[in-house]
Amino acid sequence: MNDAAANHQLVQFHNVNFTLPNAPESIISDLNLSVAKGETLVLLGESGSGKTTTLKFVNRLLVPTSGEVIVEGKSTTAWDPIALRRRIGYVIQEGGLFPHFTIARNVGVVPSLLGWDQIDARVEELLNLVGLPPEKFAARYPRELSGGQRQRVGVARALAADPPLLLLDEPFGALDPLTRASLQREFADLSKRLGKTAILVTHDVREALLLGSRIGLMHRGRLLLLETPERFLASDNPQAHAYLDTLALTANAGEKR
Repeated sequence: MNDAAANHQLVQFHNVNFTLPNAPESIISDLNLSVAKGETLVLLGESGSGKTTTLKFVNRLLVPTSGEVIVEGKSTTAWDPIALRRRIGYVIQEGGLFPHFTIARNVGVVPSLLGWDQIDARVEELLNLVGLPPEKFAARYPRELSGGQRQRVGVARALAADPPLLLLDEPFGALDPLTRASLQREFADLSKRLGKTAILVTHDVREALLLGSRIGLMHRGRLLLLETPERFLASDNPQAHAYLDTLALTANAGEKR
């Protein structure tokens, strides 16, 4: 890879392996992958495929047994972990909100840690951006919101310090189908408008096809396939076919109802 191409990559995995002590098999094997600025990379795979482990390498919640993960041109082991994590927005199921903080305080927590001025204005901007009017929601607590609203707050909090990179670990998986579909569409629109780089983990092939600029298919700790949604649909990879068959089954079930 030449220097110009390398500068365009926000995250890079070089020959990454990860094995737990005394474990018979590696959790991640020989992972090589780059994530370009501005793209949404979706890691698709069943439970235990290694996709969440891969995500945790990026914000240094885990460190590879061998190989290297590079973020913004620097190895994660060379970053101060706290400084690295403050450069990354992190969204998990149910938003991972602090239950004893108001919604405004949840959204403003990272800017506050960074010593920002005018945090209230930033919180208002973000709540409006995710469709939660601050005059109605800022003073509430997470327990007073629906699952979909809490997830919107989680996205707002991840964006609050304007990080160059977002990590999303099955962010819509715990929601009912209608709310999930609505938030998927909203996130797709938000991502395009803001031009953020994102890595999203899911086991839902529909979500992968809707949100990903590329889809990385993982199976037993290995990256089997890395393609655009269009090329994923045309792939002859057996594991990709297994996922695409679920789309046909869902469509057939819908026709019978």
